[in-house]
Amino acid sequence: MLTRRRLFAPAGAAIAALALAALACPVGNAVAQQPVKEIRIGFQKAGIFPAVKQRRTLEEALKPRGIDVKWVEFAFGPPLLEALNTGNVDFGFTGDAPPIFAQAATANLLYVAALPSAGANEAIVVPEASAIRTVADLKGKRVGFAKGSSAHNTTVAALEKAGLAYSDITPVYLAPADATAAFAGGSIDAWTIWDPYLALAEKGKVRVISQAKDSHDSNAFFLANRAFTTAHPELVTLLNQTFADESRWAEAHKPEIIRSLHEATGVDAEAIKRAVDRSIFRVTPVTDAVVASQQATADRFFKLGLIPKAITVKEIVWVWTPNS
Repeated sequence: MLTRRRLFAPAGAAIAALALAALACPVGNAVAQQPVKEIRIGFQKAGIFPAVKQRRTLEEALKPRGIDVKWVEFAFGPPLLEALNTGNVDFGFTGDAPPIFAQAATANLLYVAALPSAGANEAIVVPEASAIRTVADLKGKRVGFAKGSSAHNTTVAALEKAGLAYSDITPVYLAPADATAAFAGGSIDAWTIWDPYLALAEKGKVRVISQAKDSHDSNAFFLANRAFTTAHPELVTLLNQTFADESRWAEAHKPEIIRSLHEATGVDAEAIKRAVDRSIFRVTPVTDAVVASQQATADRFFKLGLIPKAITVKEIVWVWTPNS
């Protein structure tokens, strides 16, 4: 029962109560109070993002709302997710492993859509003259890949399938540009890499010893800053839908996408064509099957000591319902 004393509490107590209430409000509420004038999109040379940037489809979708688009390029997934975590970008694209490492570090982000893959856009390659013929032959060898990237996952999964332990190889953590030089110079014995870098490597004298699809289900993801998503779910829905529509268009117009990606990235047109021809352009909600695949990867990483704690993937999945 409210007494008169409680109803008319001293001003100081009332102010303190209001302050506590303000602190208890979700971060998204504070974000929502600010009108969105610009959305920052993190992207890589991989995937459809460079083509969408080139075609300015997203700019046209957001123009009626008075919202500009800022595109921020990253070499690979982990730095992009760090930018998402700190709020320096709002939305981005990565492979399967980066969000697992990010969640284990308690990053402020959410899975908002999935991009299923045929698993042909990432592989372990060796020089054509190498004596390495199979994944089993990697025992005792130096294998280069970007730490925390999808290539990290493909390496671990391939080793496991071949009956090797992670400790059976010497991992050499390299960003794509550095790994390109290291592979060409012979300072690593094998290289796990994704398109378009894989397609570029295949223009030279290399041999693919294992594709991603040979050892695990391969997915990529759209991720968004948690506070941004909580405050502006309609914008995340619009972003997902625009990219989904562009993906359907790309699947039916691969010559145009090849041209757009070549113009946007400057990557050799022949390599871009090779990458596009083996790509699936599709954007879907994050299904239970996709979550299960991610969870299996997270559990594998935790078992190997690659992440500091066990995680539950579904805790950071945002539910998107497509328009069609």
